[in-house]
Amino acid sequence: MTDALSIENLSVAYRSDGKDKAVLRNLSFRIGRGEAYGLVGESGCGKSTVALTAVRYLPRAGKITAGKVEIDGADVVKLDRGALRQLRAKTVSMVYQDPGKALNPTLRIGRQIAEIFELDGLSAEESRKRSLDMLERVRISDPERVMDRYPHQLSGGMQQRVAIAMALANDPTLLILDEPTTGLDATVEAEVLDLIAHLRREFSTSILFISHNLAVVAKMCDRVGVLYAGMLVEEGTTEKLFNDPRHPYTVALLRCLPKAGERKDQTRLDTIPGSLPAPGAVIKGCPFVDRCALADERCHRELPPLHDLGGRVSRCHYSDRAAELPRETPAEIKLTAHKAAAVPVLKIENLNKTFQQAGHALRAVKDVSLTIEAGETLGLVGESGSGKTTFARLLLGLLPPDEGGAITLDAMALPPVLEDRSDKQVKAMQIVFQNPDSALNRSHTIRHVIGRALKRLGGLSGEALNARLLELIKSVRLSERHLAAKPRQLSGGLKQRVAIARAFAGEPKLVVCDEPTSALDVSVQAAILNLLADLQAERQVSYVFISHDLGVVRYLSDKIAVLYLGRIMEIGPSEQVFNGPHHPYTEALLSAVPKLDESHSSRIRLEGEIPSASNPPSGCVFQTRCPRKIGRICEEQEPALAETGRGHSLRCHIPFAELARMQGKPELENTP
Repeated sequence: MTDALSIENLSVAYRSDGKDKAVLRNLSFRIGRGEAYGLVGESGCGKSTVALTAVRYLPRAGKITAGKVEIDGADVVKLDRGALRQLRAKTVSMVYQDPGKALNPTLRIGRQIAEIFELDGLSAEESRKRSLDMLERVRISDPERVMDRYPHQLSGGMQQRVAIAMALANDPTLLILDEPTTGLDATVEAEVLDLIAHLRREFSTSILFISHNLAVVAKMCDRVGVLYAGMLVEEGTTEKLFNDPRHPYTVALLRCLPKAGERKDQTRLDTIPGSLPAPGAVIKGCPFVDRCALADERCHRELPPLHDLGGRVSRCHYSDRAAELPRETPAEIKLTAHKAAAVPVLKIENLNKTFQQAGHALRAVKDVSLTIEAGETLGLVGESGSGKTTFARLLLGLLPPDEGGAITLDAMALPPVLEDRSDKQVKAMQIVFQNPDSALNRSHTIRHVIGRALKRLGGLSGEALNARLLELIKSVRLSERHLAAKPRQLSGGLKQRVAIARAFAGEPKLVVCDEPTSALDVSVQAAILNLLADLQAERQVSYVFISHDLGVVRYLSDKIAVLYLGRIMEIGPSEQVFNGPHHPYTEALLSAVPKLDESHSSRIRLEGEIPSASNPPSGCVFQTRCPRKIGRICEEQEPALAETGRGHSLRCHIPFAELARMQGKPELENTP
């Protein structure tokens, strides 16, 4: 039977500065009928180029220099324009990382889907009927209403469902998914992944799944290929590759992930030294040789072939020794224990924020009270729309809170808006944003970006500024050579280090980290998390850490606050919140997280989407989606945030002991 996708000895280059720079090198792999194949590796390894080559969407500077690509038996490279259009219309579809950019913002959803069927010769009436059917198949409730909306009126998860519906409208043989869940929160990601798995079974579609999220790939794929410097360095079944990797690069990638129960004060994540070879680099020996602690002279001299290990392959001379790869970062850490001060760094009492929207009051944050100690990390979790970012902006004075609440910094009242805060208060609270590209001025050098922050926040100039600049870049693991570069010349990880250095320029007491690692590879993420942990230990700085990645939150956080419709549903020490008993909302969030270890319990599905804050449900705001709802009390009375013991609080009508029984958790001894 013909493979859905067959790539043989494929080489692709991009033309730059008058030279062809290789990005894919003699790449070969295949995807069988109905099979899901995962392609993983760091940014820059060539994953997206594989996808673009498969559908001949390479940019003008890109070209295929050798090899063959076949989809459903058709040689994509040799197809004329008409045949290529038919292939894209009938045989292969692609879902991109950002559905907001893939959908036309000027056309209603119904019009965009119907066009696909109309181009296939169906009438307008039949096209609309088929469009409604596709939206129902991707589990969109009330598809009639969604058909009449524009993309910006839908959530990210809904947009991605629409993009998947459009991709599957022509019943393709091959579906290419390029980072389809990056940026989605845990519950929406789980829904999208379940949807893809369901539709794969229904349509018998083959899938090429590209992602840097190894746990997602482990959940979704039958086989996995590991790409490095445009070469396949390992391939095998998902189970064998993740449980018994046979290439040092695969071993190193897996070690970068925080494991369940690992914490920043117990172990450091391992990292991968150096970086990928630049596009067009001449590779004589093993492409991973400069970053591999097992490498010897043979590795520098000879390019390893893909060794057949019995149903799997590895491009390594010493595949039997891959598991012996020494750690780059020592696991053991030595931290100086600190005692909690009499006064917390930050104290928040009854914080509220109400927006006016189309004549309606929208309560984005409601009655939030908490404290953060020196050197402590508060992890802030919840679905998109739960109020996390609004809460962070209130702390930083970027939004004025409602009257009646109070924020104190070192026991001193903090003015509600940034303009009224003193220079000392401004530099005491800083932020690291999710996207350093948007946060850093692209026209200035790194020296200017950090130096300006040192002048404004540190009041430094002359030799004192230069000395502090060198000290600061060293603390974030940058070198002097980076100072002359501009942000566009740096990798994503290096840019995020610059953003962290800028935030620390004024010796802050508290730093808000708003999704600082969500767009980074696991290798870069591990380095950034280690850096944040080290800086915290050295300087006793506190963090508010916002993230959709609950594994990362668990690793870095001392305390967790779970938000839903602007309310704290659960707050307490990190391990207590993660180990349970949990609030039913926390329980659902944790069950949605994909894990490399598939022994975890099944997912708890939340019906519908998070309600609008302008019209919250009566009683408990979670009762419309709660899988453990117990009756009218949930609909009529809002539960209080009640202490359960050990600094742990829940907002739920179900007694704590009963939650423990429901969730199969041991009840804590000091439960009130």
